[in-house]
Amino acid sequence: MVTAHGQETDNDPYASPTTWREWTRFVDTDPPCLPGTGPWSAEERLDYHSRFVILSTPIMAKISLTLRRLMILNRRHNGTARRGLLISGPPTTGKTTTLQQLGRSFDLADRARHDSPGERLPVVFLSVPPAATPKMLVSELARFLDLPIGKTMNQARITDIVCGALRDLATQLVLVDDVHLLNTRTRIGAETSDQMKHLSERIPATFVYAGVAIEASPLLTGSRGAQLAGRFKMVRNPPLAYGSTEQRTAWEGLVRGMDQALRLQAHRPDALTRHAAYLHQRTGGRIGSLSALVREAAIAAILDGTEKITKQLLNDIDLDELAEQNTRPAPRA
Repeated sequence: MVTAHGQETDNDPYASPTTWREWTRFVDTDPPCLPGTGPWSAEERLDYHSRFVILSTPIMAKISLTLRRLMILNRRHNGTARRGLLISGPPTTGKTTTLQQLGRSFDLADRARHDSPGERLPVVFLSVPPAATPKMLVSELARFLDLPIGKTMNQARITDIVCGALRDLATQLVLVDDVHLLNTRTRIGAETSDQMKHLSERIPATFVYAGVAIEASPLLTGSRGAQLAGRFKMVRNPPLAYGSTEQRTAWEGLVRGMDQALRLQAHRPDALTRHAAYLHQRTGGRIGSLSALVREAAIAAILDGTEKITKQLLNDIDLDELAEQNTRPAPRA
């Protein structure tokens, strides 16, 4: 499914949440949230096409099912290490979007099960800061929770406050993005990795880590890495292939979802879907690159007045450098 999020100009509800208020706004922004009921202005349609994102991918169902089993298993936690999930893949394959949508789905389901959802915070979302230290990491969690942390507080005190708050809020899912930034070959990186392990042991929640090529990163090296690998499942989120009939069907379904979400005045049904093979070749099956290409093409079509996406328009748009280097065909002699 492809959708757009709400029309907020000051605070983008789909931006990566850094506080519980931002996370709540992200969860509360019901898709699809389309402007008005009458004719859309060009500005409304520009805003819409800058926001809509791919919410359902072939890997999403697998990750969701695996996570559900792990969370049920962790409910029967008997003192041994809780199990967790690693989501790994190359850049621009939709790892962060997958992480956020998993959290959103679980948060909404948790609210439906409880009479007083305002007293709970079932999901916490955290991005690992660059060059993170153990105190920085736990302070980021404190900032997410809007806890009053003094500058003179030491790491242990902040950790106690954060863990107590998350237990009181019945947090069940902790999502940690950009874990590839943790370099456990350095002293600080190793200590920060230890801090994450300590948090996972003290907070009665399931932890999900996402990052670029985690299996090749320092995070899984050495004794610390072996301990992490022994407790976490790995789900790989590679670019989508286009070889078999099943793979082509999945990719074409993804493109069709974007086709149906377009709001261009001269757009015809399946005009984008007919270019599914070309779109795979241009993007290398990377969901982030696909989303960026289609959204920019839609914006270009509105600005130039054609109000439709053609193959020529798609070809005229430069993608991210990774996609351009790997997928654009060489010019003919």
